[in-house]
Amino acid sequence: MRSGMLLSQGADIDFMIKGVCKYSFFGHEVWITTTHISILMVMLILMGFAAAAGRAIRKAGEVPAGFQNAVELMVEKLDGMVDSVMGKTAPKFRNYIGTIFCFILFSNLSGLLGLRPPTADYGVTLALALLSFTLIHFNQFKHQKVKDIWKGMCSPLPPWLPIWFFISLIGEIAVPISLSLRLFANILSGTVMMALLYGLLGWFATLWPAALHVYFDLFSGAIQTYVFCMLTMTYITNAIGDSR
Repeated sequence: MRSGMLLSQGADIDFMIKGVCKYSFFGHEVWITTTHISILMVMLILMGFAAAAGRAIRKAGEVPAGFQNAVELMVEKLDGMVDSVMGKTAPKFRNYIGTIFCFILFSNLSGLLGLRPPTADYGVTLALALLSFTLIHFNQFKHQKVKDIWKGMCSPLPPWLPIWFFISLIGEIAVPISLSLRLFANILSGTVMMALLYGLLGWFATLWPAALHVYFDLFSGAIQTYVFCMLTMTYITNAIGDSR
């Protein structure tokens, strides 16, 4: 079965998710798809990078140079991004935000390696959004009283008139949907555009696609990573409220 990798092979270009192999699990047919393979490769890259970074830090010199300098700069920038949004609560969420930032960024950039980006699969982006959604409301109930949450959901009407509560509830349910769809749609659109380009132009596309890859894979991928993490931090900060 053909793979879903986006190589410049003219008519063979396909941006759909493909099944690679299947097996039976408790009587159910389960497929291993190109998304699973892409996620596995992204995870292996991240694990290799983490192992190399840990080794560089353990053998760090007083004056950082080379790979050590790059790792420290990356950590410093990520910490600065979280601190600027979340303030005093930032240390509790640096690991989570840093993890999803690296995973989403490497997933978005995997198209440069000829892979179908995992984030072009809605099952991946929805899972990420549900993780953030769970964290948001866990911290809301942890730092706010139930009566204050109820009052906020009913606002601007009085708490004893819960008409506005149902509108607020729809808004809360829309959070994971909007988070997941925004990331999914932007990455999928770039994947489709590049696949169509290679499919229509054939080998001519190999002469000049670099600029488009810079936009669809590098620039757009980085922007969508930043937007997802920034919205997650904003939602968590608002959920914690004045108790920070």
